[in-house]
Amino acid sequence: MFDKDALQTITANAIAAANLTIATGGHKLAVLPKDVTLHNLEPFQLGRDRFRGALRTHSLTDFASYVERHTTNEPKPAGFVDQDAMSATVIFNLGTDAQPGHGDDTATLTLKPTAAYVALQAIAGKAMSQQALAEFLEDWMPHLMAGAGEDALPMPAAINAVRRMKITATSTRDSEVGDLSARRSAMDEIEARSLETMPTTFIFTTRPYEPLEAAAITLRVSVITGRDEPLLKLRWVGEDAQREGFADEFKQVLDKAVGGLVPLTIGTYQQCK
Repeated sequence: MFDKDALQTITANAIAAANLTIATGGHKLAVLPKDVTLHNLEPFQLGRDRFRGALRTHSLTDFASYVERHTTNEPKPAGFVDQDAMSATVIFNLGTDAQPGHGDDTATLTLKPTAAYVALQAIAGKAMSQQALAEFLEDWMPHLMAGAGEDALPMPAAINAVRRMKITATSTRDSEVGDLSARRSAMDEIEARSLETMPTTFIFTTRPYEPLEAAAITLRVSVITGRDEPLLKLRWVGEDAQREGFADEFKQVLDKAVGGLVPLTIGTYQQCK
């Protein structure tokens, strides 16, 4: 007589030896005992079962070279462009509908913003002191042009005007007396003025990302009063539209670099399990 454990062991060995499989509408399932452990023997082989990996780079040139070296196999790879993230991913073994691949051999390009563009994004729309704005203008003077209304303004003069701003407060009182009433009102006006010609706009010119062309970004100057020292803010004029332009240019540059090798689709791709 066999006890329960012995019978379970004999049954499990019989199932494993039978090598039973079940086909279920495109999927193939193996019948195995509950306690069977699968082992991958690939690490002990001289070579891998297939090529797979994930390249990540900020360089468009290196990305294009890598894609070119890996497009000799059929079926052709597929590329996906995420314009919001300024990135693109090529999947080399995605396969086809008839012969789907594992999708685990990829190359990803993520554009890195230039130092000047990073500095611009850090201050755009942010309230700054006179000192902070003046230092920003001095640090990035080669990228900047200043204007006062329709007239151009030399950058040294514009920076000096920012440094020499002061707060002016004026008070106006109105008095009206009638037969049965008397009304008085007071209006205080606080204004920030500069001892020099104050700039109203700055043009910041830089490449937002290395592969893209230089862009002229207009910054409108606004002054915030209501405290002892004025605060200044640079508002990026037409920011959303200009960012969309950068994304469109990225797609064009990418298409020129690898579009002949890989069909590109706008969007992101995630393989489902």
